[in-house]
Amino acid sequence: MSSATQTELESIEDRLDRERAFHDARFGDEMSRDAQEKYYWAVKDGREMFDAKVRELSDQKDILEYGCATGDVSHQLAPISKSVSGIDISEVAIKKAQENAASNEAFAVMNAEEMDFDAGSFDFLFGCGIVHHLDVEKCANEVHRVLRDDGVAMFWEPLGHNVAINYYRHLTPEARTEDEHPLKKSDIETLKSVFSDVVVRHYGFFTIAGVPFRGSALGSTVFGITRFFDKILFSIPGLKWQSWYTIIECRK
Repeated sequence: MSSATQTELESIEDRLDRERAFHDARFGDEMSRDAQEKYYWAVKDGREMFDAKVRELSDQKDILEYGCATGDVSHQLAPISKSVSGIDISEVAIKKAQENAASNEAFAVMNAEEMDFDAGSFDFLFGCGIVHHLDVEKCANEVHRVLRDDGVAMFWEPLGHNVAINYYRHLTPEARTEDEHPLKKSDIETLKSVFSDVVVRHYGFFTIAGVPFRGSALGSTVFGITRFFDKILFSIPGLKWQSWYTIIECRK
């Protein structure tokens, strides 16, 4: 093994160790992201659509939650799924997931870029905010490998093209790991190079400006108006990449 290859492997292990430590602390209640939570109001309709699609595609299927955290979503899907598997890099999170696992659920600590599952193990795979923590090419190939021939993968992921959002990220480094990278258009192209069909839906631009109204009587009205203008903006190919969040649907 060359020294360059050894250095590369050590770099990967260092990255995984940093991710593991961050998420162990997060799921061990040692850190809070409450300051950021309010902003997710701006993309609530996207998350609702994602959740609805995940539930629909999980019905009587063998499914994998990719980055399952403490397993809350998996637990909700267990009654309608054939089987539910969940993986996460955090041992703290997996222990919590295992505490409430149903008979058709199985959780394991695993590297999402090199999973232990056999090829073609799952009908459906989904994850929230995990792909942007990974090497996207490795992720795409590994997800493709574990899906069956007609399998589907869905992800809820942030984008990294909006200058204002990136500036906020710069001001709040404690809220994220040093290795994560909001997805770029080039990452979507990587997914498209692996999967036969990739559909991306965009959320969050003008709606972010409505966050101060989220708890007021005007909240629903402001959201409706700003979401209307978002849809117009996102219909323009070059401008849709200014969105904050995306649903990414990949078909094998």
